[in-house]
Amino acid sequence: MIEFNKISELLERSGSLQSFLDRAVLMVAESLNADVCSIYLYNELTGLLTLRATHGLETNVVGKIQLHVGEGLVGKTFAESRPLRLSHASSNPDYKFFSNAGEDAYDAFLAVPIKYGIEKIGVVVVQRDEKHLFHDKDVKDMIDLTAQFASSIETVRALFQIEQGQEPKQAKQDAFIVHGHAAASGCALAPCVKFRRHPVEHILKYNRIPKRGVGTAEDLEKAITKTTEQLRQLQIDLGEKLPEIASLIFESHIMMLKDHTFTGSMLDKINDGISASRAVAEVAGDYIAMFEASSHDYMKEKARDVEDLALRLLSNISENKSGSKTTWKDHILIVQELLPSDILKITLEEVAGIIQVGGGLTSHISILVRSLNIPMIIVDDISLMRVPTATKILLDAYCGNVYVKPSGEVVETFRERERIRSTAEVSKSQMEDKTLLTDGNPVTLLANINLLSEIDLALDLKAEGVGLYRTEFPFLIRQTLPSEDEQYAVYTKLLQRMQNHDVTIRTLDAGGDKVLAFFDDAGEPNPALGLRSTRLTLRHHEIFDRQIRAILRAGADASSMRIMFPMISSLDEFAEAKSRVLKCMADLKAEGTSISSEPQIGMMVELPAVLEIIDDLAQEADFFSVGTNDFIQYMLAVDRTNDRVADYYCPHHPAVLRGLKRIAEAALRHGIPCTVCGEMAHDTRYIPFFIGIGIRLLSVDPHYLPDVQKCIMEYSTESAQKYSERLLSSSSIKDIESMLA
Repeated sequence: MIEFNKISELLERSGSLQSFLDRAVLMVAESLNADVCSIYLYNELTGLLTLRATHGLETNVVGKIQLHVGEGLVGKTFAESRPLRLSHASSNPDYKFFSNAGEDAYDAFLAVPIKYGIEKIGVVVVQRDEKHLFHDKDVKDMIDLTAQFASSIETVRALFQIEQGQEPKQAKQDAFIVHGHAAASGCALAPCVKFRRHPVEHILKYNRIPKRGVGTAEDLEKAITKTTEQLRQLQIDLGEKLPEIASLIFESHIMMLKDHTFTGSMLDKINDGISASRAVAEVAGDYIAMFEASSHDYMKEKARDVEDLALRLLSNISENKSGSKTTWKDHILIVQELLPSDILKITLEEVAGIIQVGGGLTSHISILVRSLNIPMIIVDDISLMRVPTATKILLDAYCGNVYVKPSGEVVETFRERERIRSTAEVSKSQMEDKTLLTDGNPVTLLANINLLSEIDLALDLKAEGVGLYRTEFPFLIRQTLPSEDEQYAVYTKLLQRMQNHDVTIRTLDAGGDKVLAFFDDAGEPNPALGLRSTRLTLRHHEIFDRQIRAILRAGADASSMRIMFPMISSLDEFAEAKSRVLKCMADLKAEGTSISSEPQIGMMVELPAVLEIIDDLAQEADFFSVGTNDFIQYMLAVDRTNDRVADYYCPHHPAVLRGLKRIAEAALRHGIPCTVCGEMAHDTRYIPFFIGIGIRLLSVDPHYLPDVQKCIMEYSTESAQKYSERLLSSSSIKDIESMLA
């Protein structure tokens, strides 16, 4: 296997792009003991794969052999995006022979696609004579090799196209449609704009700010003053839109502006004769490099503060000179990476919608975007990243379609549908005060709340309480642990707005894909099975105790408040968490602080391990809440954010349904409430199942409440029981699917 430092040496020793590729094919050939190694690069403008370098074939065919996607074995490898290994390539019906290439003697064939992220950029081929076949280890080694080379080869490909007078990211000129998955429902018709991270580093890398560029020392001073004012106003605006954002969220930015070393270095560079814009970029680049070189994740994240601050300064310097400014407002944002902190910018800019190229449908980012009512679609088509800025896009996040340059007919159809949908929404939202089965038995509908801004909608739709308040957002968007007082302010607003309603507050459910910037963790090989949720907070008492104290203080005047622990795996874990709550209560009382005197303490049921001890837990917990998303994921060993195994994520698997019944029965036996708060709770195929197994509490995102109520009111207790019995009677997934249909 080629070591990384060998690749670095290869880059340093290559005097040109072609020299790099020529050395690369030789290195790969030697590493795999292959007679031939060839690299084909894809040009998205021509749609052709071109032989760009070879070791072992005739060199005069380089640049001349070209294949369409799907043509020949190379084109097939690229089209199917998977390795292709053959013992006798020439006998394969897809084989394409080039008489002048000199490959007749090399019939053992192995091709691996080169991918950079989700973008396919080419194919690497190795060949041997038919006596020396390729084996599984060769395939693995080739995949590892191409992964190491991918970034460098993508740069070479882009530069080749520039040399040929082609813009590597040129967009498709014609209208087209991309199909994806709706992450947050809604729709938008607006021009698009790209959201890219690390732009300051790119500015420096490509030297796009000349030394004699924009701005003087006076312009920088004005920009610093204006940026400080903007940051303070941002905080005020965020406080109104997102109360979860604590008042010091931009304090690190403002502190840097006051740091004479930071801004003074910029002024020194200006005095040495370079422009203000260049000075900002150079100093920011130095700070970014220093922070990112840290071994601590929370220090690395500070590089994003510097980046954001530098971009604000550069924008204000440029605006002083030109009066122009880029905006995202009323635009559809196209992104490849989206962090929780980016939600701040998106919220304030009032974007029309978001298209994410790559990413998981059930990530916490999707949850936050849904809470903010921003339509969002996730696609795997990289071509959207090449659509020119300001191109009109129709985003239909009800069915998951993205229309680039939609025709007038499509737009008119869309507008008519929205008029109909608007009328339907009004009638649909006429909810009954109580949710009753046809025989008069009640079902309680609660709301899942991610952000305090959702409370008004929940109350408008007559939610009878909060079945799940997710506390993660204030932790995710900051680089320091929220203080007890900051958390207390958020929980107080929640409980005051929901006075006279039941409110269940879930303790911090971080870890996995919800990474805390301030938590110095080097990463885990399998974060879904790692240090997350309650096991994380019990390991770090300062996080757990600070949150519990804030909840208890906020609940002093609350009519009904419940504390819920996520991801409980054992009786011992629940007992440890509960004992810490009791200790926090004792400490606060000793301090003379008013608190919630008798909060109910319950747990999320999400892990298969608890099924065998469910009665023991029901004796100790005041209530259960079933998180179906994780329950399914762990029951079936399926990563719910991985599209490759999406078909295995099956809510109606008989083991899942029977496990849910055992949980409901244990709660009934011990007389404790049991709520279902996962995605299954709003799926009308499963609502009668839950009613049938004895569940009478459902908690859903507020906008699902009308549909859930309508579904419930079509069933009687008896009909729901018969429905659940039919589903539980089968051991076949296909049979259950037919019943659901």
